[in-house]
Amino acid sequence: MHLARKSKLALAIAAQLAVITTYGPVAVAQDETVLEEVVVTGSRRAPRSVFDSAAPIDVIGGEEFMNQGASDMTTLLRNSVPSYNVNNQPISDAATVVRPANMRGLASDHTLVLVNNKRRHRASVISWLGNGVNDGAQGPDISVIPSIAVKQVEVLRDGAAAQYGSDAIAGVINFILKNDAEGALVEAKYGAYTEESSEGLWSVAGNIGLPFTSSGFFNASFEYGESDPTSRSVQRDDAAALIAGGNTEVANPAQVWGNPEVAEDLKTFFNMGLSLSSTMEFYSFGNYASKEVTGGFYFRNPDTRAAVFANGDGNRLVGDITGDMSGNCPTALDPSDAAGLAAVMADPNCFVFNEMFPGGFTPSFGAETQDTSLVVGVRNTNESGLSWDISGSYGYNDADFFIVNTVNASLGPQSPTAFNPGDYTQAETNFNVDLSYPIAVSWLASDLNIAGGFEWRQEEFEITIGDQASWEIGPLADQGFSAASNGFPGFGPLAAGIWDRSNVALYADVEADVTDWWLLGVAVRWEDYDDFGTTTNGKISTHVKATDWLGLRGTYSTGFRAPTPGQSNAFNVSTEFNLATNELENNGTIPSTSPVAQLRGGEPLEPEESTNWTVGAVFTWDDFSVTLDYFDITLEDRLGISQNFVLTDAEREALIAAGVAGADSLATFRFFTNGIETNTSGFDLVATYALDTDLGNTNFNFAYNNTEQTVDDFKPGIIDDVRIQELEEALPQNRFTLGATHLMSDWRFMARYSWYDEWYDSEDTLTYDGYGVLDAEVGYNFTDRISIVVGADNITDETPDENPNAAAGVGNLYSQWAPGGFNGRFLYTRVSYGF
Repeated sequence: MHLARKSKLALAIAAQLAVITTYGPVAVAQDETVLEEVVVTGSRRAPRSVFDSAAPIDVIGGEEFMNQGASDMTTLLRNSVPSYNVNNQPISDAATVVRPANMRGLASDHTLVLVNNKRRHRASVISWLGNGVNDGAQGPDISVIPSIAVKQVEVLRDGAAAQYGSDAIAGVINFILKNDAEGALVEAKYGAYTEESSEGLWSVAGNIGLPFTSSGFFNASFEYGESDPTSRSVQRDDAAALIAGGNTEVANPAQVWGNPEVAEDLKTFFNMGLSLSSTMEFYSFGNYASKEVTGGFYFRNPDTRAAVFANGDGNRLVGDITGDMSGNCPTALDPSDAAGLAAVMADPNCFVFNEMFPGGFTPSFGAETQDTSLVVGVRNTNESGLSWDISGSYGYNDADFFIVNTVNASLGPQSPTAFNPGDYTQAETNFNVDLSYPIAVSWLASDLNIAGGFEWRQEEFEITIGDQASWEIGPLADQGFSAASNGFPGFGPLAAGIWDRSNVALYADVEADVTDWWLLGVAVRWEDYDDFGTTTNGKISTHVKATDWLGLRGTYSTGFRAPTPGQSNAFNVSTEFNLATNELENNGTIPSTSPVAQLRGGEPLEPEESTNWTVGAVFTWDDFSVTLDYFDITLEDRLGISQNFVLTDAEREALIAAGVAGADSLATFRFFTNGIETNTSGFDLVATYALDTDLGNTNFNFAYNNTEQTVDDFKPGIIDDVRIQELEEALPQNRFTLGATHLMSDWRFMARYSWYDEWYDSEDTLTYDGYGVLDAEVGYNFTDRISIVVGADNITDETPDENPNAAAGVGNLYSQWAPGGFNGRFLYTRVSYGF
C-alpha cells in the first residue's frame, strides 16, 4: 500500500464519502427494454424516442438491474443486452480484478462509456489474459456503478467516433443517473450458490433524493457488499499422484477455479443540479468506489516447478546458501529420492523450497482498487434556442496489486511469502465546450440543428514501483532460481514511470427533418494527438418513416481508437499453462518499441481505424414492437497482442538489462501490434409486447444477437493461427434472451431465459457446445413501502459441458470462458424499504 499517496486521495474525495445515505420508492415495477423510451444518446437534438432514432438503441430501466441476483453492473448488463458479453475470468491476472466485456465481438476498449452524456475514464488495469479478444484491452470499469443509482442505461449499438471521439467503434453505453429531489429507498440482498452454501453474496444499498435549495436537487446512492469465492475444480492428476505417493501437504484441490473473493466492495455516486436562472443550470456528479479482489493462480508442483523446485534437467533444484559455494550441495537429486531430500533439508549449507512448501504452493493474486471521478459544468439555453454546455471532469483509477503464498526463489530462505508488486494508475482530465443552435429553414420540416464543440483531454498512466523483494534478483539467481515474486513479478525501477498524452478535438454536426417522414444527419470530428498526429472522421445517418407502423434507418461512419499510454509502455509477466508440454511457463508482454520486440517486427503503435455501417427497420403495432438491424464493422490496424515468441538467451539478457522483473525465467514474450484487419458483422432483433388482461399486465421481451468475426488480413510471423482462432471463435456467434414480467396487484413475477452459442477456449484448445440458463423471481409488496423479492439465477442448475481434460490439465471442471457462467444455481432474496 502506498499510504501517503492514498491518504491525499482520500482527503480529495472526502466530500463525496459524506453523501453516503439512502433513497426512494419500492422497486418492484418492471422496466424492460422498450421502444417508446426517450433517449439522449446518439444525437445532439432534443431527446427523441427509440422509434425515431437513426441508429439502434437499447434502453434498460434501472429497475431491471435491481431485479436481478447479481450486484456487479458488468453481469447485470450482460443479462439485459445480448450483444454484450462478459465471463467470470478466473486465474486471469489483472483481468480478474476488472473483468473486460465485449460488445458486438470487439474488445472492451472498443466501447465508449458515458455517465450523464460525459466520457467515463478507463480503468488502470490492462487485461493481459482475455481469451484473445480482450488480450491487452484497457476499458472502463463499470462494476463501480451501483445499480440503485441508475435511472436508465442507453446502449447505442453503432459506431459513434465522429460524435464522441476515440473508442466508440462497437458502440456507446450511457448511464443516466437518478435525479429525484425527494424519496428514499434502502435495500438488503443475500444470495448463495446451491453447489456450496458457503459461496454467498450480500449487499446493502440505498438512494436518497433531496432538494438542493428551492431550485435544485441532490441525489446520492451507495452500495456495500462482499462476495465469497467459488470453486468448480477437480483435483489435478499430478497433485493426486503426490498425495498417493505419501505427500499429505498437498491441498485438495491443489488449484481452485471459480469466482474471486470480493471484500469491502464500496460504491457511491452522487448527482446534483441547481438552476442559476430561468435558462441556466449548474450540475455536478461523481463517484468514489473501492474494493479488494483476490483470485487464484496455478499450482506449483513441489517436484517439477522449474526454477523453484526443479532445475532444467528435471532434478530437484538445490541451493548453496554458504555465499561462497562451499556447501557441496547435490546438483542431480532425483525428485523421487526421499532420503536424499531429507539429507539436504538437514544440511544448513543447502536449501530447497520444499522446506517452506512441502506440498507445493498456489499463489493468491489480487488488488485493492480505488476509483473516483468528478464532473462539474454549467449549461444554458437562451430564448433564441442557442444552447451551450461547459464542463470539466477528472477521473482516477488505481489498482494496488498483491500476491501471497508465493516466493522470490532467488532470495532462497530469506524470501517473504507476500509481496506488493506495485500499482497501475490511470488518471484522465477532460474539458468540453458544447454548442447547439436550431435555425429555421423554410424548405425543411423542422429547424436545422447545428451543433459543434471543443474537447481537450489528458490521459496519464503510471506504474508504481513494487516492494524490493517483488522484483530484485537475489543471490541464488546464478544457481537457477527465478527472480521476482513468482506468478506476478513486481515492477522494478526501470519498469516504473509515468506516461501521458493529450489531445484536442473539434466537432460539428447538423441534423434536421428534411420532410415529415425523412430525418437526415451529418457529423464530422477532427482530433489531434500529441503522439499520433491528427485524424478526421465522419458519420451520416438517416431515418425514414415509411408508414405509421414502419420506420427504416441506417448509418455510415468512420472511426478510430488511439492506443492508450498504458498499452504503449507497460511491461507484464504472466504465468500460463502450456497444454503441449503440460507445464507452466512465464510469458512476458513488452512494449512494441523495445529492442527485443523490434527484432521480431515490433513497431510504434498507431490508431485503429474503422468503417461502420448499419441498416435496420422498426415495426410498431399498438403494444407490439420489433426492431431488426444489420451491422458491419471493418477494423484496420486493429490493436492486439502478437503471437508468443520463444526467447533466445541473448534476448533474455537484453530484457534483464532493460529492467523487466522476472525476465530470467521467461520462456516466451509478446508485444502489442497493429497487425490485424477484421470484419465484424451480424444483426440484432428486439421484440416487445405488452398484454393487459383482468389478471394483470404482462410485458414480453425477446432479444437476439448474431455476430460473426473474421480476420481478413494479418502480419505473418507476428500473428499466428491461435490468435486468429481466438478472435474468430472465442465468443458465441449467436445469443438470445426471452423474458416476461407479470404485474398483478401487489405481486410481480419474472422469468428470463438466456441462450449462448458455442465458443472456443484457447486454454483448453476445445470448442464447447452452447447452453442456456433460466432465471426467475417473485416479488410482493407488503405495503406501499415494504417489499420482498425471492429469486433464482439459473434455476434449473445448468452448467456448460465439462472439460474432458480437467484432471490431466489444470483442474478446471468447466471452461473458464463460459459466456453464461459456470457456478450453477444461485438463490437470492431482497428486502426493500422506501420512504
